[in-house]
Order: sequence, then structure tokens, then C-alpha cells
Amino acid sequence: MNLHHLKVFLAVAESGSISAGASRLFISQPAVTREIRDLEASIGLTLFDRRPRGVNLTEGGQRLLQYAQRIFALEAAAERDLRGFASLDDGELRLGASATLGSYLLPELIERFHQVHPSVAVDLAVSNTREVAAQLEDSRISLGFVEGAFDRQAFASHLLDRDRLLAVVGPTHPLAGHGELSARDLAGQDHYLREQGSATRASVELAYRERGIELRVRMSIGSTEALKRLVQDGRGIAWLSPHMVRAELASGRLVRLEVSDLRIERELHALWRPGQSLSPAPAAFLELTRKPG
Repeated sequence: MNLHHLKVFLAVAESGSISAGASRLFISQPAVTREIRDLEASIGLTLFDRRPRGVNLTEGGQRLLQYAQRIFALEAAAERDLRGFASLDDGELRLGASATLGSYLLPELIERFHQVHPSVAVDLAVSNTREVAAQLEDSRISLGFVEGAFDRQAFASHLLDRDRLLAVVGPTHPLAGHGELSARDLAGQDHYLREQGSATRASVELAYRERGIELRVRMSIGSTEALKRLVQDGRGIAWLSPHMVRAELASGRLVRLEVSDLRIERELHALWRPGQSLSPAPAAFLELTRKPG
């Protein structure tokens, strides 16, 4: 049995005669008769009783009709689904992002994407750079957005922007309001950092290590908001993206330390698995990141 035989069978069964089935399929009556005989021979059953005016389904034909209708209904549904998927009238977009991008930069991009493709559901998981890389490797997401270093052999990438980390403290911290500082002034001070696997933490650790400065980590925190609240109380120093602390700096809840000889920068990238064609939704979202807002 093949789908062509089944399509001919369905046309004859639904139209009630060989001639009507042939007209429906735009093929000759002898061709339809031959296809039906081949199908009956392949399954060992007579499917139609021939009548002077048309045909009637046998019991075997009636059973096969139920399957044929379901098979071609499923085929039509698959075609509709894939057309909607290709035209972005349907579907899902799964993204993963580290904290800075996921909390402060991607929401605006997702809103712009929704304005153009409102029927595509977007799922965004915010974690850290190491977890985003793992999600891409396992195909749990289609696009990842990370700051800082990543395995350039393992992923294709697009540079989104560059970001400079700021040293911030609470207004009651001893270094607040001291004017220009040197990196040595930070040695031995309590620091509050993101958890292991965070690219922000990795950037800070590398910068201190390269300059031979002691980095005393008081606490590792997975939540950026919790980190900011602890630092606001004057309990230590944190290095954070300006995107994360813009409101707190403007209100005075946090104070920026001017460190003249320590500049910590990292790149912000979109990542995807190399050597694979992106589906329509992630391809459209990636293209959106290349355009100015």
C-alpha cells in the first residue's frame, strides 16, 4: 500500500464511482481502475463491489476508508501547520539569556518581535552564560544571549554590543564619595559577586587576577536584584552593568566608584549552533537584533 493508491481509493470511495473518482483526480478511468486493482491485490481484499451505476464499499473497504480519511486529514493539518510555521503565523521561539541581556535588553527586542509576529509564542529562560551554553548544546533553546567569554569553536555568534562594568557601593560604604580611586584601593574590600558560571563574575575575576589585586568574595549570589539590595546597605562592592543599576545610580541608592586604572569590559553576543539552518522564528529574531531599535 502506498499513499497514491490510498488517495485514488479515497476519491472513488467518497465520490461513489470510478468515473467520478477519475474526474476528481484529473486522471483516466483505466488508470483509476488499475490503481484500485493493485491496491486490492497488495492487501488481499476486495474493497469495492462493482454495480451498474457506480461502486459500493465492501466491509474491508469501509474499514480502510476510516484510516484513509484520518491519514489525509493529518496530511492536510501538517501542511497547514508547516505553512504557518514558515510564514511565522504560528510556532514558538525558545531563547536563553544571561542576566544582563535577559532582564534589561531582550524584553524590548521581544516586544518589537511580537509587534511583527504576534502569533509566535516566545519563551525566555534567564540564567547565566554557562547554563545558556548548555541549553544550546542540548537543543533546549534556539538562540542564546550571553555576555563575556564563550567557546567560539562550539557556537556561531553575532556581536550585539559592548558593555563596561561599573564598580558600585551603597551610599554609606567607606569608599563612597572618595573621588578617584585606584585598583589597589579595592584590595581587601568585601565584594559581592554573581554565582560561578556567570560571565560577569568571570570578567571581574580575570581583571583582578591580571593586575595582582586581592579579590575578597564575601558572598556569591544568583540574583542580581538581591545583589543590589545587599550592596545598597553598604555591605561591599559589586561590579554590574550600567543597564542594571541605572535607576539606583540616578536615585542615589547606589554610588559609582571612579576607579581610574581598572576598566572591565565584555562583549554581548547572540549564539546559535553552527552548521544548522535556523528555523524561521529564530532567524527572524536574529535579524531583528541586527537592526537599530
